[in-house]
Amino acid sequence: MNGLGSQLEVLEPLVDQLPPDLEVIRFDVPGVGGSPAPLLPYHYATLASLVGALVRSLGHEQVDVLGFSWGGGLAQQFAVTQARKCRRLVLASTGTGAVMVPARPGVLGHMLTPRRHRDPAYTRRIASRLYGGTMRTHPERAAQVLHAHTRSVSTRGYLYQLLAIAAWTSLPALALIRQRTLVLSGDDDPLIPTINARILARGIPHARLHLYRGGHLALVTEAALLAPVIDAFLAAR
Repeated sequence: MNGLGSQLEVLEPLVDQLPPDLEVIRFDVPGVGGSPAPLLPYHYATLASLVGALVRSLGHEQVDVLGFSWGGGLAQQFAVTQARKCRRLVLASTGTGAVMVPARPGVLGHMLTPRRHRDPAYTRRIASRLYGGTMRTHPERAAQVLHAHTRSVSTRGYLYQLLAIAAWTSLPALALIRQRTLVLSGDDDPLIPTINARILARGIPHARLHLYRGGHLALVTEAALLAPVIDAFLAAR
């Protein structure tokens, strides 16, 4: 489950680092990549139900779920309302939604439009301030992962994603997430400050926190470092 405005191909570097025999299901949310924009706004609960139907249609009774950034909210919703379909949960660079410790206003301002998904030069220009980590010295990597494919996000689809997260929080319901959970967070994430990962790890009963040196995009820009952590968590008894 991917980030705000990000098409499924953005996760390719992570998928490439996971074991080849591990089946991975990725999808574009409505209005992103190959999915048409919906006519009306949606709630995370609606989308979680849709993902549950997708899982069933692919012949699975249960899956492990990874949610990255915006997708972390969807993953938490899925773990609660589609609990029987979710075995384990990985929450990467994410928080509790509308009620969380926010980024600085100057950082949040860059999230109001999908320009960073459309303009590689703009992405390189803001990558250091927005994503932190190795993007501070290599901002071109952000442009590479976000613009590796030509499909983009519609303005309406992006707006509906913003509305979904603005109208949702998991903070009162963290105790309802009963799955074993791995929370991943970088120590230099301007977009989702690390304190939010600590809140998740403390509020989810069976969660453990893995902090790494890096920023918001490390899951895909430094996938070789984080994929083994994820794989070990999913494989552990």
